[in-house]
Amino acid sequence: MTGAFLAACVQFTAGRDIGPNIAAASALIRQARAQGADFILTPETTDMLEPDRALQAIKLKSEENHEGVAAFGALAAELSCWLLIGSLLVRQEGGKPANRSYLFDPEGRVVARYNKIHMFDVDIPDGQSYRESSVYQAGERAVLATLPWGGLGLTICYDLRFPKLYRSLACSGALFLTAPSAFTRFTGQAHWHSLIRARAIETGSYMFAPAQCGDHAEGRQTFGHSLIVDPWGRVLADGGTEPGIVLADIDPELARHARKMIPALTGARDFRGPA
Repeated sequence: MTGAFLAACVQFTAGRDIGPNIAAASALIRQARAQGADFILTPETTDMLEPDRALQAIKLKSEENHEGVAAFGALAAELSCWLLIGSLLVRQEGGKPANRSYLFDPEGRVVARYNKIHMFDVDIPDGQSYRESSVYQAGERAVLATLPWGGLGLTICYDLRFPKLYRSLACSGALFLTAPSAFTRFTGQAHWHSLIRARAIETGSYMFAPAQCGDHAEGRQTFGHSLIVDPWGRVLADGGTEPGIVLADIDPELARHARKMIPALTGARDFRGPA
C-alpha cells in the first residue's frame, strides 16, 4: 500500500487507574476509525497517570500481564487499523519499569516497541518537580518501524528537546515521527508548538503528537493541543484543550518533496567543536 492516508490523534485526560483509561482511549479510537482514520495514535501514559509513586508501583503490570497490551491489540485487529499506543508503563524483571510505546498492525500484532530514552528530570517554575530517572529505566535504542506508507520513527514526550534523535530517525528512513506526550501545562504553553514544528521542519517529516489534556490527580495539569504537523511545519490539526480526536490527510510525497527543496538531511557537515 502506498499513497495518502488519514491519521488521527487521540486526546484525553488519563486518570489513576488502568481500566477506565483503556475504556476512554478505546472509545476515542473507535470514533477515529469510524471517521476513516487508517493510523491512530494515543498519548503518553495511556494506561495511567498516577502521581503517587508508591501506588503506581503497585499498579504496574508486566507486558505479558498488562491488560492494555491485550485490549489494544484486540481493538487494532477488530478495527483493522494501524494503532500506536503512545505509552504504557510496563514492569520489567529485575529493574525499573519502562515507559514504552507499542505499534500494533491491523492483525493486532505488536510490530514495534520503543522505550523512552530521555527522562524528564526538571523543576518547573510553577512549583512542580519531576524525576523520571528515579522511576523509569531509560531506553537505549532508537526505533524505526515500517508502515504501509513509509518509515515511522518512534519517540516520546521529553525526547522532543533532543533533535539528534529525530535527525537519526529521518536519516534512517522515517517519513513520519511520533511524539506522544503528557506535556505539563506550563512547559506546553511555552514550547510545545515550537518544538513540534521545529522537529518537522528540521527533518522534512510529518509529526504526529497525541497529547494528554486537562486536570489530573494531585494537581497535575497537562497542556493538550494534540498536533499533526506537515514536513513544511504547517499545523494540519490542533486538538485544543478538551478530550477528543483530530484528523488530517497525510501525503508521504510531501515529505520527499520537502527534503528535495531543502536537503538538510544530506547537506550537514562534520565539524570540530569550539577551541
